[in-house]
Amino acid sequence: MKAESLRGLAALLLVAVIPGVASTAAAPRPLTADDFYLMQSVSDPRISPDGQWVAYLVTSNDRDADEARSAVWMVSWDGTQHVQLTTPSGSVSAPRWSPDGRYLSYLAKPADSEHSQVMLLDRRGGEARVLTKVSDDIGGYDWSPDGQHIVMVMTASDEPATAPKAATPVEKRPRPIVIDSVHFKEDVSGYLGSGHEQHLYLLEVATAAITALTSEAAYIEDNPVWSPDGQRIAFTRTHQKGTDADGTMEINVIEARPGAAPQRLAQPYAPNVQHLAWSPDGQRVGFLQGLEPKYYGYIQDQLVVVPAAGGAPRVLTAQLDRAVASYEFSGDGTAATLLVEDDGSTYPARLNLAGNDTTRLVASPIVVAAVSGTGARMAMVASTDTMASEVYALESAGPRRLTTHGEALLGAVQLGAVEDIRFKSRDGTEVHGMVVKPPGYVAGRKYPTILWIHGGPNGQDDHSADFDSYQFRRQLLAAQGYLVLGVNYRGSSGRGAAFAKAIFADWGHKEVEDLLAGVDHVVARGMADAARLGIGGWSYGGILTDYTIAADGRFKAAFSGAGSANQISMYGSDQYVMQYNAELGPPWRNTALWLKVSYPFFHADRIHTPTLFMGGDHDFNVPIAGGEQMYQALRTLGIPAQLVVYPDQFHSFTRPSFLKDRLEREVAWFGQYLQSAK
Repeated sequence: MKAESLRGLAALLLVAVIPGVASTAAAPRPLTADDFYLMQSVSDPRISPDGQWVAYLVTSNDRDADEARSAVWMVSWDGTQHVQLTTPSGSVSAPRWSPDGRYLSYLAKPADSEHSQVMLLDRRGGEARVLTKVSDDIGGYDWSPDGQHIVMVMTASDEPATAPKAATPVEKRPRPIVIDSVHFKEDVSGYLGSGHEQHLYLLEVATAAITALTSEAAYIEDNPVWSPDGQRIAFTRTHQKGTDADGTMEINVIEARPGAAPQRLAQPYAPNVQHLAWSPDGQRVGFLQGLEPKYYGYIQDQLVVVPAAGGAPRVLTAQLDRAVASYEFSGDGTAATLLVEDDGSTYPARLNLAGNDTTRLVASPIVVAAVSGTGARMAMVASTDTMASEVYALESAGPRRLTTHGEALLGAVQLGAVEDIRFKSRDGTEVHGMVVKPPGYVAGRKYPTILWIHGGPNGQDDHSADFDSYQFRRQLLAAQGYLVLGVNYRGSSGRGAAFAKAIFADWGHKEVEDLLAGVDHVVARGMADAARLGIGGWSYGGILTDYTIAADGRFKAAFSGAGSANQISMYGSDQYVMQYNAELGPPWRNTALWLKVSYPFFHADRIHTPTLFMGGDHDFNVPIAGGEQMYQALRTLGIPAQLVVYPDQFHSFTRPSFLKDRLEREVAWFGQYLQSAK
């Protein structure tokens, strides 16, 4: 990609905006599936060293190219200046400021390369410069404090960085994949054969020279971050991609010079997503810690610090009993800003490192995806029920919105009101959820209702209106006249570790009771038409759909996306064998338990609900076989069923036309059975 001149872009795209002022154009219209192409998602905020600008990514779905494309933008701290720095591309990611604020780097594929490179924009003007010419995609990178070096994560390759192009096309013959690790397949990455080496490299910015920092073939390294003095680098290390066979990953530090030997600081259970950070004085390294492997599906990440010179780790959030999604240490080292997942929200909180007490910084329902900043100024990306993700300044008076990328669409459509609900499950457990009401909802009227189930199970229905969120799908269904119900069933995050672990080795039991109790609640309130009920979900939401329609016959239509019902068939077919061995035990040892958690398949004759099954043919997370088996079972039983397979798609779809097609098919399937049901 050839980036345009920064100075030219500033002249063309610099705009003054008054945040929070909505469009006063035509009357709002209903949301449609086609609006998927109009949504813009904001992510990865990075505040400049002087605190005057926030760089970030804006992603949208290009209809003609049929791909998601991102561009680097920046907004001034006062919110009056917005500058698009790059043209949208399918490869643009990871904007980062140089420590002196002179440069803004990012990853992208130049026109003459098949691999992502580090691109460098000089804020004084000029075109982006290609800093690297490597033969493998760069997985991540971090600037040294003095700005002279960049540490990169890269997969080792025998291919020369400047290999000459063949005069004529050469047949690329496939090679056998030799596998010798327990974790041998992963969604998107595919089969993980031996020889997969991912190491750290030092890039000298002035000369573009690259040297290996780590090179031991037995290890895979990731997540590098420089110490404040620029002398050391903290990183993660495993023997196989993801976590080691025992569910752990090493936290290491190494001197920032070739030939140095790493020092292991800790070996915690792996979290959902690892995030390393140094304390400002360089004395401690922070990391996120998960739960032991048997609770892999119910991880509640905790923030931990360990002395950089070696010593015992210390958990800082033991009193919180909520998942920590991310964190940043304050500039003075006395506190940390956490992102806390809690009961439908993900909010920022201040952790006092002296007493380990936390203070919530934003009171209203909100979903904060990322924060940036360690000094007096902090930026974040957040969304709400009526606002797609935008950049905000996080100030003592509350969030101050800096961008308005989603306003053009969300100001033009009429969204359904979102109401939080609470009810008791069958055994008396209090369960929380939310309903999205159809636009123009009339109290006292009974509406056809769809129970839409979030995936995970670790995760939650939350207050977000992003185009890639469950909430967008719920709003689209609500626009068709449905009441849409979301239930944060046991197993979900946001309610503490005990709530999440309540379904341990007992899948499809308490979750189903919680889901049905939610349906009973909205029926009892006179909101839902008990004769017109639908159910659906993706991933664990699809799995729970199978469980629920095998346990209860009240639903007139179902959608099971990327789901499975014969869990025995998933052993060795998907990427979760570590969890299965730890939580359920191998099938030959605990056959009865495996049959119990596979009841939708082995009792498929109890199902009478017409069901639409979907999945991607490249999905290694929940392989398409899970949907294929249930489709065959229902068709054998004479139950109306349809199977839609999307070519070359993983667990999360990437082709926009398929994403839109999926939305339209879901709407049509429910419409066929619910709009006319009596």
